[in-house]
Amino acid sequence: MPRSIWNGMISFGLVNIPVGLYPATRDNDLHFHLLHKKDCGRIRQQRVCEECGQVVDYDELVKGYEYEKGEYISVTTEELEKAQPEASELITIHSFVDPEKIDPIYYERPYYLMPDRKSDKVYSLLREALNQSNRVGIATFVLRTKEYLAALRPCGNALVLDTMHFADEIREAEGMPEGKAEIKTDELKLTQQLIDSMEQPAFDAEKFPDTYSQAVQKMIEQKLEGKKVSGGKTPPRRATNVLDLMSRLKASLEETEGKEKTPRKKSKSASKSTSKSRVKKSTKQKEALRKAA
Repeated sequence: MPRSIWNGMISFGLVNIPVGLYPATRDNDLHFHLLHKKDCGRIRQQRVCEECGQVVDYDELVKGYEYEKGEYISVTTEELEKAQPEASELITIHSFVDPEKIDPIYYERPYYLMPDRKSDKVYSLLREALNQSNRVGIATFVLRTKEYLAALRPCGNALVLDTMHFADEIREAEGMPEGKAEIKTDELKLTQQLIDSMEQPAFDAEKFPDTYSQAVQKMIEQKLEGKKVSGGKTPPRRATNVLDLMSRLKASLEETEGKEKTPRKKSKSASKSTSKSRVKKSTKQKEALRKAA
């Protein structure tokens, strides 16, 4: 059973709910060390002073802030502790909002908030109230030595706490390349048609495995077994030329039509109704292609 990384209480109004905080994600990345190519010896990093060129022990290090290029001011651990937020065991909910009113760019990392044995009833009550009202709680809390902004939302039988970026951490798109090209009506209609043809009833994460990690893991296993490493790089796709945009859209739409899977055997009545709907859909798509041409 996983251990909580923080224990405290959800607080809103005069209600307190004892909870534990658990990571909702895991790091599946493959991590590598630097080795000496000649003998595969592990390479260790040394802390070398730029002024005197000597290797410095860890207990001789202090933190420093670069206030100008090449100019630093040292800061002690005691001085940093004075600036740290006051330790607290509360996740304080300040307000409740519609989740659709929150730009996803603010979300950072998810955690599970799970109840202890004594708070199951009030925990379940908050979860169901949020679920039925379609609201999330906006809260603040202190984890270790840092204060976080967070959103509490229901997720199945649990509550999820998403840490969030503060407003001053979000960069504006100003100064970056912008999309201001003129859009033609037939191009827009055909693009919408392609989006509709690729629509799925729900997002299924299982359909999108981490193929890169799997390929690297396979390569490592082949090397350990003394086998020749197989596979190769996939050639990069070229950007779509504006001149052949319509032809690309049409070809993409035709390709998605070809990928439609044949359903399993059904009753005759169901088969007839499915066939009619397919004919209608195919006729509409062909009509859209004809108009766009």
